[in-house]
Amino acid sequence: MTYQQTIASPVRTAGIGLHTGVTVNLRLLPAPAKTGIVFRRSDLEGFAIEARAKHVARVSYATSLMKMGVLISTTEHLLSALAATNIDNVYVEIDNLELPILDGSALPFVRMIVKAGIKRQRARRLYARVLKPVEVVEGNKRIAIYPSDRLRITYRIAFTHPLIGEQSLEFAPAQGNYAVEIAPARTFGFLEEVEMLRRSGLVKGGSLENAIVLTRDGVMNPEGLRFPDEFCRHKILDVIGDLALLGHPLVGHVEAERAGHAMHFALVDRLLREKGSFELVPFTGLAAGPAPASALQLAPSPAA
Repeated sequence: MTYQQTIASPVRTAGIGLHTGVTVNLRLLPAPAKTGIVFRRSDLEGFAIEARAKHVARVSYATSLMKMGVLISTTEHLLSALAATNIDNVYVEIDNLELPILDGSALPFVRMIVKAGIKRQRARRLYARVLKPVEVVEGNKRIAIYPSDRLRITYRIAFTHPLIGEQSLEFAPAQGNYAVEIAPARTFGFLEEVEMLRRSGLVKGGSLENAIVLTRDGVMNPEGLRFPDEFCRHKILDVIGDLALLGHPLVGHVEAERAGHAMHFALVDRLLREKGSFELVPFTGLAAGPAPASALQLAPSPAA
């Protein structure tokens, strides 16, 4: 992808926030070249927060941004969809503090972008090409990135739940189909944790319509899973969105084990702090990014 891109026309949706349970309206609007992804709170006179690592505020159960005390929460699914469809510049307008969770995956956002269309811009796209290994380790959790000629993600998870167990998946956006293989994978949680989270002021908007809810030996969702390894696929969805906070598409091989939002951001932070870990380069045949949105083969709407 040689040139930057934005969406061709405005597009909108509405839903509830996963953690706040509050209704929110969302619009995606075209933005000029070199703008980046910028969130705007329409309920606060259009207050703008750039989707960059310096504004990351919370990374526990969701990735949230804050600037001058103004919060934008649960950004990762939309950021993942934007990265996967090669959207460099867009205004994201919302009228509350949390993005809508929709069905708990990134697929509704991908469909919005495809509906809006893609517009090529004159500015050249710059890629962050990793030059040396960078690693973050915390107990049995680990995430690292290594030099590569393309973006590759290898993710491993391990849970004692019988439907999850140990799962591992490798995904290379330039060769795979994000819209079919990754975007439909939903966020998930354990029934035994729901009340604890609600007492903490979280998942007020959570339901079987926007998350996989696991019992001790199964799932509560009547339709079951969309993939046998939907949990690992959702982790890849999340890391693609969190890595977008670097501000440039990455060229490197990401390896993650038992990681999550906090470690995803820790890797971004380490890359930015460690001098010589990457260089910005124009597109010169790099197999870096996902297939363009026009080439994405969208799957039929999942019954969720």
